[in-house]
Amino acid sequence: MKTLRLILGDQLNIKHSWFNEPNDEVIYCLFEMRQETDYVKHHIQKVIGFFAAMRQFASDLESLGHHIVYFKINDQNNNQNLIDNLSKIIEKHAITNFEYLFPDEYRLDKQLRSYSETLNIPYHIVSAEHFYTNRDDLAIFFKGKKQYLMENFYRDMRRKYDILMVGDQPEGGKWNYDKSNRNKWKGDINIPNYKLFKNNVSEVIEDINRANIETIGRFDTKTFSYPITRAQGLEQLKYFCEALLIHFGDYQDAMHTDETYLFHSRLSFAMNLKLISPKDVVVTVMNYYRKHEQTIAISQVEGFIRQVIGWREYLRGMYWAFMPDYKSKNTLENYNSLPKFFWTGKTKMNCLKHAITNSLDNGYAHHIQRLMITGNYALLTQTNPDEVDDWYLGIYVDAIEWVQLTNTRGMSQFADGGKIATKPYVSSGSYVNKMSNYCGDCYYNKNKKIGDDACPFNSLYWNFLDEKREHLGNNFRMGMMYSLLDKMDKQDLQNIKEKATHIIEHQDDY
Repeated sequence: MKTLRLILGDQLNIKHSWFNEPNDEVIYCLFEMRQETDYVKHHIQKVIGFFAAMRQFASDLESLGHHIVYFKINDQNNNQNLIDNLSKIIEKHAITNFEYLFPDEYRLDKQLRSYSETLNIPYHIVSAEHFYTNRDDLAIFFKGKKQYLMENFYRDMRRKYDILMVGDQPEGGKWNYDKSNRNKWKGDINIPNYKLFKNNVSEVIEDINRANIETIGRFDTKTFSYPITRAQGLEQLKYFCEALLIHFGDYQDAMHTDETYLFHSRLSFAMNLKLISPKDVVVTVMNYYRKHEQTIAISQVEGFIRQVIGWREYLRGMYWAFMPDYKSKNTLENYNSLPKFFWTGKTKMNCLKHAITNSLDNGYAHHIQRLMITGNYALLTQTNPDEVDDWYLGIYVDAIEWVQLTNTRGMSQFADGGKIATKPYVSSGSYVNKMSNYCGDCYYNKNKKIGDDACPFNSLYWNFLDEKREHLGNNFRMGMMYSLLDKMDKQDLQNIKEKATHIIEHQDDY
């Protein structure tokens, strides 16, 4: 028997049981491919990060004695697509057994299943040994239920894995400290210097340039700052616990022009490539918390744990429960285009300028910038969710479809009609001002709905509610806002709608 084992670019789990000991009869293969760089236009830092982490992973496996076949992007024997590369290796090495890890993206799962069924040799699919849950656990959990509330799933996860529990009750008496996680950062709490790695990626950059891969975003240095190895991922996790966890919960929704990351962990890239696992993260955070309960409030820890075992596992389960139809959902029937400034950051709206520029510069924005700035604007301007998906999937270094699609099309754009979010996450300028300092020196007045200097979010918000009444009028969480809309003077509403229409038709002038 000679076995070929495929490792995808987001399956870099050095602790996987596959790698417990070398076997001369096993070959591992990894490919840098145009198939993956070109299906959407990615941020330059995302391509750099994936290639750098994959190359380091292959090198680490070789140092452990494993046999590796690695195709770099410009290798002459690289056919640039998964099937041709696999077929080439199977023939060249007289492979008699093919194995791969369950992919986390539907398109790759479909591609590999179809290919494997054509082979005249046995094939096996193996767990990636990363997530707490299996793909279909969430679908089973919600079977027969009309709603798929994350909170219910999250509580079950807490009980099942005995995380922040006292018997069968939540530690501290509350399941959720979300109301404690909404403070505005005013510069009065010190933020330590960020943990930024200096991974030399000059060779990777040269290879990307030689391959003429089209990318978005900017990269002005020769070093990549996100973790590209398990050791670096654990180092980043340790730093988060020691320097940032103490204030994470308080300011996890805050935004500020002077701060890129605030108290966020920057662990999502390492986690989504499987360099470190959610169990690594939860165990480390909980151990640190237990040693520092006198100084770290439970609200800080619960807010972070909820992101990992709540949202992250929940969104993956929702992805596999509803694909492939989920990818084409457009319940609100939005068909407008994203403005050009989503690729340049050149807009007079200060919140969007900062969130987009940060994304272009760093391949990063935290969840509230994604949800309540760029996502909020895209939804209020009734943008086609296909375009929003492509932008989010391309621009962030941590974006892999299983987590991006459910966050964007579900949580952000409400295109799934409420499977993930119980209401659309839309707001006027008042929310932006409440959670940030963006409005302070903005060209636009956060308090005005009409006029040349009126904040575009204000007229867009009320116009959106009016335009989507058929879809949202009976939503119980929107009742108060529709009540206010109904009381609005008809001429005032008409003026607001005319302002919103002008914004939507001339977005790049704002």
